[in-house]
Amino acid sequence: MNYEIKQYDKFKFVEEGEGEPLLLLHGLFGALSNFKDLVEHFRHQYKVIVPLLPLFDLDIFHTSVGGMEKYVQKFVEARGYDGIHLLGNSLGGHVGLIHVLKHPERIKSLILTGSSGLFENGMGDSYPKRGDYEYIRKKTELTFYDPAMATKELVDEVFEITSNRMKVIKIIALAKSAIRHNLGEEISQIKQPTLLIWGNNDTITPPFVAKEFNKLIPNSELHFIDQCGHAPMMEVPGEFNVILDAFLSKLKQPAATIA
Repeated sequence: MNYEIKQYDKFKFVEEGEGEPLLLLHGLFGALSNFKDLVEHFRHQYKVIVPLLPLFDLDIFHTSVGGMEKYVQKFVEARGYDGIHLLGNSLGGHVGLIHVLKHPERIKSLILTGSSGLFENGMGDSYPKRGDYEYIRKKTELTFYDPAMATKELVDEVFEITSNRMKVIKIIALAKSAIRHNLGEEISQIKQPTLLIWGNNDTITPPFVAKEFNKLIPNSELHFIDQCGHAPMMEVPGEFNVILDAFLSKLKQPAATIA
């Protein structure tokens, strides 16, 4: 299903449904398509929002995880969202973590899946090779447990990005910024209920990363999904949505009834 991309001031985003805001942040090679099953499932109960992060639109000095967080903060303020359930995948999780640490007042809960912020494998030493379609296909396949998830359409999207010299420079800037901006010493300050949904076969942010997040974030719960890689909401959307649904439903109950 195609959703209308709305524009408000300088912000482009999808907004579907009514209810508590569920704000979704995509990763470095992410797009709206990453969240299509999630949007479709949750728009009947929540206001599901997906801002298009300006990965390639900011000047090079602001092309960083901090720059992305400032964009998200301005977007949240401009739209007046409050009581937000903030979900981030990969780099989007990292941006979400920084946002919760800097501006906790509007965030009701945090959901991380394959998030950077502590450790990530990235694309390896040769990242990224321009103009080598086969290389890009293999790297895209590594995102998933099932290589067939790396459809031609998805590989074409990544290939187009990595064929543009300025976009490659900005990808490298963002990747380096993510590595530099390690949050290990800060994330124990997060007070919001936090859900960690991780692929047991994630090679980019492996399972030990999820366990470390779980250990460091006080009010957190961790769920692993078998035969699943770095993008659970794409690879196993049914199981992902069940786990997220249960977590969000628990938060809706009056405090006295939560077990």
